[in-house]
Amino acid sequence: MERGGGYGGRGTGGRGGYRGRGRGRGRGRGRGRDGSGDQQLPHQTVLARGQSGAHWNPTNTQVGPYEGTEQGGAARGGYTGGGHGGIGGRAGWVPRPQSERPDYSYAGESARGGSGGPGGGPWGRARRPAAAPSPGPQVNEPALPLSPTQPLPESVVMNVSEQLASTSLSPENRNRHNPIMRPDRGGVAAVATVRLHVNHFRVEFNPESTIRHYDIDVRPMESPRHGRPVKLSKSLLSTIRKKLFTDNPSQLPLLMTAYDGEKNIFSAVRLPEGEYKVELSEGEDMKSRKFMFSIKLVNELKLCKLRDYLTKNASSIPRDILQGMDVVMKENPGLHMIPAGRSFHPAESSPEDDLGFGITASSGIQYSLKPTFQGLALCLDYTVLAFRKRMPVIEFLVEHICGFNVNNFGRFRRDVEQVLRNLKVTVTHRLTKQKYPIVGLTTHNTINISFPDANAPQERIRLVDYFREKYNKNITYLDIPCLDLSKNNRMNYVPMEFCVLAEGQVYPKENLDREAAYLLKEISLAKPHVRQSKICGMVRSEDGPCGGNIIQNFGIEVDTRMTPVIGRVIGPPVLKLAASTTGKLMKITVDKLNCQWNLVGKAVVEGKSIERWAVIDFSYADRARLNYDSFIPKLRERCRSLRMKMEEPLLCQKTRMQIFSDGNALRQLLEEVTSRAYKLGGGNLQFLLCVMSRKDDGYNYLKWVSETKIGVVTQCCLSNHANKGHDQYLANLALKINAKLGGSNVELNDRLPHFRGEGHVMFVGADVNHPGSHNKTSPSIAAVVATVNWPEANRYAARVRPQSHRKEKILQFGEMCLELVESYARLNNVKPEKILLFRDGVSEGQFDMVLNEELMDIKSAFGKINYFPTITLIVAQKRHQTRFFPEGKKDGGPSGNISPGTVVDTQIVHPFEFDFYLCSHYGSIGTSKPTHYHVLWDEHGFSSDELQKLIYDMCFTFARCTKPVSLVPPVYYADLVAYRGRLYYQAMMEKLSPLSASSSSSSLASLSSLSSTASFHELFKLHADLENMMFFV
Repeated sequence: MERGGGYGGRGTGGRGGYRGRGRGRGRGRGRGRDGSGDQQLPHQTVLARGQSGAHWNPTNTQVGPYEGTEQGGAARGGYTGGGHGGIGGRAGWVPRPQSERPDYSYAGESARGGSGGPGGGPWGRARRPAAAPSPGPQVNEPALPLSPTQPLPESVVMNVSEQLASTSLSPENRNRHNPIMRPDRGGVAAVATVRLHVNHFRVEFNPESTIRHYDIDVRPMESPRHGRPVKLSKSLLSTIRKKLFTDNPSQLPLLMTAYDGEKNIFSAVRLPEGEYKVELSEGEDMKSRKFMFSIKLVNELKLCKLRDYLTKNASSIPRDILQGMDVVMKENPGLHMIPAGRSFHPAESSPEDDLGFGITASSGIQYSLKPTFQGLALCLDYTVLAFRKRMPVIEFLVEHICGFNVNNFGRFRRDVEQVLRNLKVTVTHRLTKQKYPIVGLTTHNTINISFPDANAPQERIRLVDYFREKYNKNITYLDIPCLDLSKNNRMNYVPMEFCVLAEGQVYPKENLDREAAYLLKEISLAKPHVRQSKICGMVRSEDGPCGGNIIQNFGIEVDTRMTPVIGRVIGPPVLKLAASTTGKLMKITVDKLNCQWNLVGKAVVEGKSIERWAVIDFSYADRARLNYDSFIPKLRERCRSLRMKMEEPLLCQKTRMQIFSDGNALRQLLEEVTSRAYKLGGGNLQFLLCVMSRKDDGYNYLKWVSETKIGVVTQCCLSNHANKGHDQYLANLALKINAKLGGSNVELNDRLPHFRGEGHVMFVGADVNHPGSHNKTSPSIAAVVATVNWPEANRYAARVRPQSHRKEKILQFGEMCLELVESYARLNNVKPEKILLFRDGVSEGQFDMVLNEELMDIKSAFGKINYFPTITLIVAQKRHQTRFFPEGKKDGGPSGNISPGTVVDTQIVHPFEFDFYLCSHYGSIGTSKPTHYHVLWDEHGFSSDELQKLIYDMCFTFARCTKPVSLVPPVYYADLVAYRGRLYYQAMMEKLSPLSASSSSSSLASLSSLSSTASFHELFKLHADLENMMFFV
């Protein structure tokens, strides 16, 4: 099933053009007849006439797409002039001096050029014209390194040396690449155009103004105990800063500054530097604490630099300015709302948002500043999180723990400790706003707790007496423990009845029960018109980023109207299925409104014959046991109707769900079943059907053992769903089974755009799965998938590796890609000539890492075997806040969402880089989220139309759906494989620590410490029989 709400990624936008002027006077004078000689960006160099326009250089670095001359010397305009004439050799990369800036205007003039020699081979041919004409120049083809065995032309070496000598950049910066520029003015192909509103709000600022950046250091004036400095919390730091600025309004104007809660203050006026003493009272019975607050100017942020970037007069994004303005935009919400990660939420919750169990849903805002084609924009969206209610601790326990009774506390002690540990509370027995983290429960009950008298250490004071005498409080619940709020070896035991849960504590959504999770989802999935209304209200709110006059004090104004844009709807592809009766292939035209198709009277393109399979029925001893005699015949019949011949299972092994709690017994069972089936069927099992009566964590171990140790494909299902035997459910099972066994469920009738009639192409997807924010030790899991067939491009192989905790860079990217290329070559007797690589899960700030480290790792690995395919690298982003809202009913679908195939590549996109938003799926509930695609590298010369159509068409080939998915399949599959790797790790943890993967920090540390060793990697290595199979769908 497709994920509700779809995928998407955060992005910035706009279009850029470029202009070539006059004659080609670049070094080497590579002049082409239509302007190629000088139609390069000023920061790139044209090589010698008659030599390869491939631009080899010994550093193996490239700056952007290059152009080549066609035979006879006529070259198309582009980033660099000159052609693939001359030696026709493999190309290389030229460093891009950052000190020069490109001209992005669209005017293009022609320049004369001489003839280049004929190109030769795949490295010497010119890029073919783009499908759609554009007044701007088209993207040129970036070239690859020369083979090490090829002699180097002297003139090429000379010109590169001159270029290197002429730049003042350091070698490190000189060899780095930037994302490519937009190849045209955006796409034009469409079956319809639609009017949309986007939740981007135009931001105006005074380019002549300056934001001053100050470094802040806050430290207690009293010496720390035991010589260890105490880290101050964000809330305490904010309180100290507010106290200082409120007490000194003339020198330190609070509303003219913005604080990030840590080390940085941004100010619209100059602040006096130096050190200030701040005295803070923490409560009626506690002495004041004194702090030293130092202010030091570190930078002056000239907003004219941001204007230059947005108007395409500078090529380097001023991230320091955007960071400062982002802190300014967050200042007002931070004063009035509760921060939770990147979002802000109101302090009070609504009764209608109650989820039960002491949990409430809170509707908040999240936003970011984005440089776009229309200028700087505030992207603001509505978000919903689950929070623990602000309520007395004992009341929370009554609501949260089923059956809890304070008079029978001992029975629930373990649950209480687990529920409350690390939560923050405030106290009611004295006047203080301080929040205290709960360390745990006291060993003794309240009535038995005593401590030494500070005035007479030899005597002890009972806690109940202390509270009565000191605070005039009588303790009601004497026979339960106190909360241990001790810190820094200072004992602090407080009776539960005087403790209140602090506001703003997020409750993990994965811990919600089914009903609460459903309610949270219902609140989150607002209809498009409802979400649009909420967003517009939030941007105008006095508590929001535009309220309180703070941003106005910095010279910033926000237009509170959404950005209107024109979107284009791309037509769906024609699909290929088979007739259910004859097996004859047939064309399928999908419904243009929701783009779905059904399997009535139809079959899969290539159904696998299933002769050797078996069943393990784990539900045998449960009330919801499998009705074997009904389900198996229905499944076989549904497979037959899809032209998947399925024989009777070789055997059915009945067992109990309890076996999932014993990993050794489960593995022994799997090995026995596969061994018996081998003897009965005369060959290895094709797949093993595992029927469970409920979801169980033992599923993780089953998948790990079967896919890495035994080498058998498994398909799991729940007995209650199987017993209902609905046709759609059986069809979904059949589609999964067929894909896992190497069959083909659906194909495109025509070849993918841009690659018709050419050599082999491989599509690669990559993603990294990180542990939860609460987990501090578990490894991250990297996954890479790649197609192994062409031109169908719908079967994938996968590789998975563990790596350092929360490490986003894929450390063995080149090695995994090389393994997949070699698998492709074994299956097809040829390596792919072209590779399209889709990278998931990275933000704009990580583009440099992907482009200059991960891509280099891949090219280096390929180069070691003298393999030089052309590569296009695209980032697919699904974690972003951009949403589209149809202006009228005719601009959207029946659900009020935008139509599948809607693409936007104007106004809200990057000012000049190659990116676009594509909504490829049908959103039946909630508000559709488009995916943001950002092209970092392109050696194939895609036009906007070609790439958008290719990606949209691929979304129809996802193996387990009869509708297009929201994310291009290589990335979708990589996400599934990375998550499967996470299950492998959890299975190992369960085996190492049977009680719980999270219950033993020592077990976590011991296993995680192996993450860099070869033996640990072996635990994730797929069985050889499954390396080229889609076991993960």
